[in-house]
Amino acid sequence: MRRFVEGVDRSQTTLFPESLEDWVDENNPVRVIDAFVDALDLRALGFDGVMPEATGRPSYHPAILLKLYIYGYLNRVQSSRRLEREAGRNVELMWLTGRLMPDHKTIANFRKDSGRAIRQVCAQFVTLCRKLGLLNTASVAIDGSKFKAVNNRDKNFTRAKVERRRAQIEESVARYLRQLDTADRHDPTEALAARTTRLKEKIARLEQEMQRLTELEAQMLASPDQQISLTDPDARSMATSGRGSGVVGYNVQVAVETEHHLIVAHEVTNDGCDRAQLSAMGKEAKAVLEVETLEAVADRGYWDSEEILACDQAGVTVTLPKPMTSGSKADGRFGKQDFVYLPDEDAYRCPAGETLKYYFSTVERGLTLRRYWTTACHTCPLKSCCTTAKERRIVRWEHEDVLEAVQSRLDLNPGAMRQRREVVEHPFGTIKMRMGATHFLLKRLPKVRGEMALHVLAYNLTRVLNILGIQPLMAALRA
Repeated sequence: MRRFVEGVDRSQTTLFPESLEDWVDENNPVRVIDAFVDALDLRALGFDGVMPEATGRPSYHPAILLKLYIYGYLNRVQSSRRLEREAGRNVELMWLTGRLMPDHKTIANFRKDSGRAIRQVCAQFVTLCRKLGLLNTASVAIDGSKFKAVNNRDKNFTRAKVERRRAQIEESVARYLRQLDTADRHDPTEALAARTTRLKEKIARLEQEMQRLTELEAQMLASPDQQISLTDPDARSMATSGRGSGVVGYNVQVAVETEHHLIVAHEVTNDGCDRAQLSAMGKEAKAVLEVETLEAVADRGYWDSEEILACDQAGVTVTLPKPMTSGSKADGRFGKQDFVYLPDEDAYRCPAGETLKYYFSTVERGLTLRRYWTTACHTCPLKSCCTTAKERRIVRWEHEDVLEAVQSRLDLNPGAMRQRREVVEHPFGTIKMRMGATHFLLKRLPKVRGEMALHVLAYNLTRVLNILGIQPLMAALRA
């Protein structure tokens, strides 16, 4: 007696429903994609081909290709060739596209040429989220993550890589020359002659590689950041959190709303450092949320005095820890944080109770710095714990009060860093999981930005579907 669920005989004749509508129920997310794209003004967003040409072969409407890509990124199908196959066998895509099956070249060209317009679509969905009341919290978490580019690490050259590669070639040439000397000491035989020929060919190839390396070094030194990438010229070598590790790719910045964890703003840069990104992301998030003031939390990698000041002047209140880079503290001596500023006297009080007075100001790298010290250091019993110089001097930036306010906010809210980690690292983990162990599919920064917008749109759409459900979102799209 069989105790398993049995399938239908493959030779059994069956009839599929004549209407695709019967295969896509009312609670299928594909209906949300259809309604969302149909509600967009694609021409105003910058898509080409919205108005058909009077002559020539008919083209696919941009709405069809946009629906195809949103469905693909929502279901972890980003390749144009895989989308081509899915359009011919996936019933949901048949319903969504009206049984149209564009070839992979048409699909790929749409993504490649419509990057700016796709970014506008992503922004339109964030606007929809705000209208639905999902972005009422004027608080965001800001972070960045490195994403791999098409460019292989061996196709990226920096000064250190060139020097390391040159040393490897020189060592190989020297080893082959020693082997040639050893071969010359033996009686000439057919085997030794063949080996000598192979060694000479290897040396010739290494000499060609050395010549090529010299040409690449000249190009590398001529570039602004002294770095070149051969496959994707905009990709850059960036350090990652792992010790001694790195990736050739792009630095993706996001601002995530703290209540529903929706990405309200994002940007793709090829600058591996986060320090110059804080004010730009804060201002963009503030503009998207349409609020007078915004609270933002970030990690210590964003600490930059001028960026924090720019945020303060723009109405963005930031909270982040200051990196501990003091050499005095590392050597076991008092750090600047051990000195108390007295605003009424415009002076500092040291751990020994002495007052450090203001003497003069200097301008360094565009920053006005005020200098404080005292002459009591010579007889101070704590001098060995404070400084090895003649006296301990304290440098104060003219806007140091803004930095002190940042530290004060962190002291009052010690759980801010844990909240930041829970809020902003989840989107990156989700997006990278959907991408798989791969890289961006497009080359050059403007096109990569369009591709990232599709990832962000798919993530936000998934979040809203989980928060509201399909039917409420459909009702909002129809309104």
